[in-house]
Amino acid sequence: MADQGKLTLYSFWRSTCSHRIRIVLNFKGLEYEYKAVNLLKGEQFDPKFEEINPMKCVPALLDGDTLIADSFAIALYLEDKYPENPLLPQDLKKKALNLQIASMVCSGIQPLRNLAVWDLIEEKLGSEEKNAWAINQISKGFAAVEKLLKGCAGKYATGDEVRLADVFLAPQIYATVKRMKMDISNYPTLARLHKAYEEIPAFQAALPENQPDAPSSA
Repeated sequence: MADQGKLTLYSFWRSTCSHRIRIVLNFKGLEYEYKAVNLLKGEQFDPKFEEINPMKCVPALLDGDTLIADSFAIALYLEDKYPENPLLPQDLKKKALNLQIASMVCSGIQPLRNLAVWDLIEEKLGSEEKNAWAINQISKGFAAVEKLLKGCAGKYATGDEVRLADVFLAPQIYATVKRMKMDISNYPTLARLHKAYEEIPAFQAALPENQPDAPSSA
């Protein structure tokens, strides 16, 4: 366990779920210790890590004697405990929209292309079909988010302030564009947001290639 009051993040550089929490921590100006868990080497299955997260995945956050192992729960915990630079607006309609988009990303888009699912699809259908299947699933999610943002997006997803929706959208869009080489021009709002996120220091610092466990070729 970490020292009382010290934030420790268990992360993997390429994990979009970890990416979200790095953004939250950076945006709120919180210092933390980075502990790498190499998913490609199976370190998430180590019995010691299973004590930290029984689901055997990242991220996990240790805040003193408080341990949380789910990106959505971690984000809401940090929002409650560290209210500086709020990610949820006071307006209930906009708050609900932010929660809805975050939930769509973490339950309806990202899990359909995570490492375990991708490996299974490749085993059953082959690498080419794996990519096609993942892009099809992501496209459905992006189309739904694009419709939700119509008429409410400003400089960022739900207005002119960075909010929770941005925290969850940014890593998903980044991974889709950079790793999957997917053309997102059919989703003009998301494409515009992708460029906007590249200009935010807290988002830049959270990028996969800027993490201590990222390979030099990333």
